[in-house]
Amino acid sequence: MTVNGKFSRREREIMEVLYRRSASTVSEVLEQMPDPPSYSSVRALLAILEQKGHVSHRKDGSRYLYTPATPRKEAAQSALSQLVNTFFGGSTESVVATLLSTEERNLSVEQLNRLGEIIEAAKAGKDLES
Repeated sequence: MTVNGKFSRREREIMEVLYRRSASTVSEVLEQMPDPPSYSSVRALLAILEQKGHVSHRKDGSRYLYTPATPRKEAAQSALSQLVNTFFGGSTESVVATLLSTEERNLSVEQLNRLGEIIEAAKAGKDLES
């Protein structure tokens, strides 16, 4: 399923809740949102996310449980690909260079070493699961 990766702020907040909780009712999503909108707004946004193919629901007694339609890793890869293409001309190297050159990178020596290990694994064609 191809889905549009562009989310409004509220849609992103809802997706974050759903990925964190796996399945949630409208009320549970509402409880987890910062500065939440009304119940009916959350319900409407969930319907929009379902129309876009990002969310699915199932009936659980008298309530609906909403779940992400795409695994988090797949959705993250799609969003990252869009970001790389939009802001870095498709260059992964530019993304990494930007992340490492920023004054606010706040990476420890251990994290930098782990990044080095990930790069070495990629060179060797190994699985990059972290």
